[in-house]
Amino acid sequence: MNDQNNNMTLLDAVERYIMGDMNPDERLHFENLRKADSEVDQMVVEHTLFLQKMNRFNQWQKFQLSLNEVHNDLSALGKIDATLPKGGKVLYLFNKYKKTAAIAASIAGITALMVNGIVGSVTPKAPKDQLEILRKNISTLAKKSQLQDKEINTLKQGNTAAITPEIPYTNSGTGFIIDGKGYLVTNYHVIKEAQNVAVQNTAGKEFLAKVVYANPATDIAILKINDPNFKTLPGTPYSFTKKATDLAEPIFTLGYPKDEELVYGQGYLSSKTGYNGDTLSCQIDVKAERGNSGSPVLNSNGEVIGILNAKQKDAEGVAFAIQTRNIFNALTDARKKDNIDSTIKNIKLSTKSSLSGMKSPQQVKKIEEYIYMVKVN
Repeated sequence: MNDQNNNMTLLDAVERYIMGDMNPDERLHFENLRKADSEVDQMVVEHTLFLQKMNRFNQWQKFQLSLNEVHNDLSALGKIDATLPKGGKVLYLFNKYKKTAAIAASIAGITALMVNGIVGSVTPKAPKDQLEILRKNISTLAKKSQLQDKEINTLKQGNTAAITPEIPYTNSGTGFIIDGKGYLVTNYHVIKEAQNVAVQNTAGKEFLAKVVYANPATDIAILKINDPNFKTLPGTPYSFTKKATDLAEPIFTLGYPKDEELVYGQGYLSSKTGYNGDTLSCQIDVKAERGNSGSPVLNSNGEVIGILNAKQKDAEGVAFAIQTRNIFNALTDARKKDNIDSTIKNIKLSTKSSLSGMKSPQQVKKIEEYIYMVKVN
């Protein structure tokens, strides 16, 4: 009962905050509480979305009521036939006045084009990366909305069973299995400052994960799937090599530049060093987009030669990969740390690929279940 009262008090505070009813001291105190408590912050975001939905629903009801009143007035004046066809009053009015509506829509369209023209001439074009971030933010809001609808429907149906929480991710990249017990490697910059981490396989199954090792200097992070629903995978079909790769050797990548869709990329090794001669990395000629960070880079024998971590902005197709020997070094470094998960000490990277001699489609089929989308917020 006390918990229920506390929740109601907190919900009341959230509503007063959103509606701007708090005095300056209360507002400052509440904003500090949001920063300190992620659950309170999440409650503010979700309640704001809920109120927006209720507002839209209320506006639609008012619009529908207005149309009905217009219809009744016109019927009373004898301007229209009072008998309504199938489809209801709204559809009837739309069909009857659609010609007028089309003219109005045309005027609105011309006005919009004029406004867009003015804005386009004085406003700098948004960088592609910013558009991509905006697209992902919209996708996040859409998924949160879907989750809320699902929860509301569940409550309507009287099902009070616990609802599995879903992480509304704000950033994503790629990771790949280095040990079938649920260890993956990705880029440090993918999970940097993340509060929650989840990984999703090609079947769309999502698992909670945690960061067990992170090194900003080498841009490497090791994750462990920390979810009871995850089933251990057999040993990796690909292997890991410390050997230098020959120039012009064909390579390929698998990653998630698109949401929830695994993408294959093909290219070749263009330099044995990375940007400005960085010896930790190598340069590859392959198409890379946001979301490709953390993708494995493999040669035609199915050996991992690197982790894709960057691309050159002013040169199409020029990307960089952290060399695989840094994964070996990361594991050695991780084993020396205190309080490290003991199972990481038993990880042995495979040095024998079972993909050698296969054609690319067969190799991809063997690999794809080992490549995960890394989602963070």
